[in-house]
Amino acid sequence: MSFKAIWANNTSYSKFLISVGIILLSAVFFTLVSTLLSSAIYGVNMAELQRLLGNLDDPRAISILKLVQTISAIGTFIVPPFIIAYLINPQPLRFLGIDKFAGIPSSFLVIICLMVSVPLINFLGELNGTMHLPGFLKSVEEWMKDSEDRAAELTKAFLNMPTFGSMIFNVFMVALIPALGEELLFRGVVQKIFTGWAKNIHIGVWMSALLFSAMHMQFYGFVPRLLLGAMLGYLFVWSGSLWLSILAHFVNNAAAVIFTYLYQQNLSSIDVDAVGTQEGEMMSVLISTAFTAMLLFMIYRIESKKRLLSGE
Repeated sequence: MSFKAIWANNTSYSKFLISVGIILLSAVFFTLVSTLLSSAIYGVNMAELQRLLGNLDDPRAISILKLVQTISAIGTFIVPPFIIAYLINPQPLRFLGIDKFAGIPSSFLVIICLMVSVPLINFLGELNGTMHLPGFLKSVEEWMKDSEDRAAELTKAFLNMPTFGSMIFNVFMVALIPALGEELLFRGVVQKIFTGWAKNIHIGVWMSALLFSAMHMQFYGFVPRLLLGAMLGYLFVWSGSLWLSILAHFVNNAAAVIFTYLYQQNLSSIDVDAVGTQEGEMMSVLISTAFTAMLLFMIYRIESKKRLLSGE
């Protein structure tokens, strides 16, 4: 008996619930696998492993966390989309948007776009950091701030890159896996399901972007990540190829890792996270905004013309 497309005729609501179930099961399974592997590789039992992971000053803890993070991310974001697509569509690769590659002109413009958008993204992140919830939600805001502080501490530990090899591994862990996995899941699956559910492309794009940003559990980076998610969603809509969104996501994350490494090694004096956030940089933010919008419009025109000529 073939299970291919067995739920193709289900409602969008049903497909969404099935997807959530598959994602949760896969995430739990791969997290368990990563924990058992870590225990075996580093020769510690579960109790010792738990104590070890609470001490970020121990280099072994960072190595184990990176291993757990890598395997868990593969199981949460990369594996489920292929299972879901196989079960709900007779052409799973086409459903996910990975059956064709994006054109070179659009790919080049996407890379440039991500580079010039850095001041704008950082400015929005800084602005987002000044936002506060209403007074009656003060306890919630304090909880979110504590969570973000712990996440920032872990991120800082992850991005400590004393060697070129550690930088390469971080590009793999922080850029390549999330670019593939998060785009397969949020644009390839969730956006498609929401679009079918609402019968509206824009609702599909923004709902998936909302979940994409919320999933990161970082309130003070919610707005720039929401807009980034929407941009990635529209790149997928315009091109019909998920590879364009994957490229943009990869460039965004990889650039952050590489520039952080260069800054740490004193090979660059530019702190990329501060670009666009310093006093007197409003003009650079405005220029960044204008060029980002112009480049996105150019990509839209190129992809629209290409799809028109191909009869799509």
